[in-house]
Amino acid sequence: PLLVLGGGQVAVGGLGPVHDGPGMLKGGGAFDGGGHGGFQAAHQQREPQRLLFVFTSAGLPDDATDEQRERFASGRGGTLTPLMCVDKSPDELTSFATLCEESNQFDQAWDIVFVAALSGRAGVAPTSAQAEAPLQGMVEAIKAGRIGSFIPFNCEGLPVQFT
Repeated sequence: PLLVLGGGQVAVGGLGPVHDGPGMLKGGGAFDGGGHGGFQAAHQQREPQRLLFVFTSAGLPDDATDEQRERFASGRGGTLTPLMCVDKSPDELTSFATLCEESNQFDQAWDIVFVAALSGRAGVAPTSAQAEAPLQGMVEAIKAGRIGSFIPFNCEGLPVQFT
């Protein structure tokens, strides 16, 4: 099940589309890209994978300046606050839409989901218990603004880029 989180914001630049590049999941730009994106990529790895997801909301601090509000309204700046997180084996999800449906059960609107993968060893996939510490580390990294190791997607499953 999804774990609902509390507090912690990270300041970000603007958001924009990402084009496939090194380290990005292939598949027409979308996470599941008709069966050729993130879920398929996880199945194609040498070792079995466990996918880690941290859902965040974009917003502004209460004391935001007029300039910050204007930048945010134009799609730049603001903060990302982790709301909830979950780990899944690639077999547990059939599509990005399935993941979104599960997240919607918690009535917390999110804007960006950060995705990472935890690799298994010797043909054995990591368990959910083994993913707990890396997932919490991912949440803490996002709170601290260290997001470069994760792939961010919007709620439509399209990758985004922070500028």
